[in-house]
Amino acid sequence: MIAVRQLRCVREGRVVLDDISFAVKAGEFIGVLGANGAGKSSLLAALAGDLPLQTGDITLNGVALKQLTQRQLARQRALLPQSPTLAFDLPVPEVVAMGAYPFEDLAAAQIEELITQALALADAADLAGRHYAGLSGGEQQRVQFARVLLQILAANPSTERLLLLDEPTSSLDPKHQHGLLSAVRELAQREQLAVLVVLHEVNLAARWCDRLLLLNDGKMLADGKPAEVLTAQNMHALYGMSADVLEYPPGSGRQLVLFG
Repeated sequence: MIAVRQLRCVREGRVVLDDISFAVKAGEFIGVLGANGAGKSSLLAALAGDLPLQTGDITLNGVALKQLTQRQLARQRALLPQSPTLAFDLPVPEVVAMGAYPFEDLAAAQIEELITQALALADAADLAGRHYAGLSGGEQQRVQFARVLLQILAANPSTERLLLLDEPTSSLDPKHQHGLLSAVRELAQREQLAVLVVLHEVNLAARWCDRLLLLNDGKMLADGKPAEVLTAQNMHALYGMSADVLEYPPGSGRQLVLFG
């Protein structure tokens, strides 16, 4: 489990996160919603150990993040940033294999097996024979997703693992958006991963996430199940827009948010 207590972070003299507290349990899939500049990416950076804390603390499996080395962190958590970059044009399997870098004890055959598994989970098996630079933006995003999946699957299953995804559906078509989030949810439950994903599409979050954190100007506006936090009042506070929140399909318990 990852636990965040009274987190406060500053970037370039500006408070980007203030008094943030929550926890993500093993097997839980949590979405983070908020307008541009609300602090969503800063939150993931803090959870990944890349953004210093001014006050508060973050613990992973009961150990403070600041006490873990980068190698120890990499063997317990995987991060897919908003815009991953790659300087070299490599074959797709080599890009995916980068997820194995923290696990020097893995044999080549094990890595090959993990590459195949990760590409299948990311619906990118058909890209295995291609080079990264020749892929579309959406295809590259699926390959990068496979890379972080390999990293999390390579980690010791007896250790609670954390998967952080920053806008992983931004370049994907609707089919692959739902496919990616479905795969994440299934993997979270099967592998008992703690998962935190930043999304801009409210209805995708409502469809797939167990719980939602609503961030507004670096502060927590709400934390709860989609049915609890996706209200017209919260949507107006979050995005400055009026919204209708419906149950759709009727009787499903799922929320559909219509802005207008």
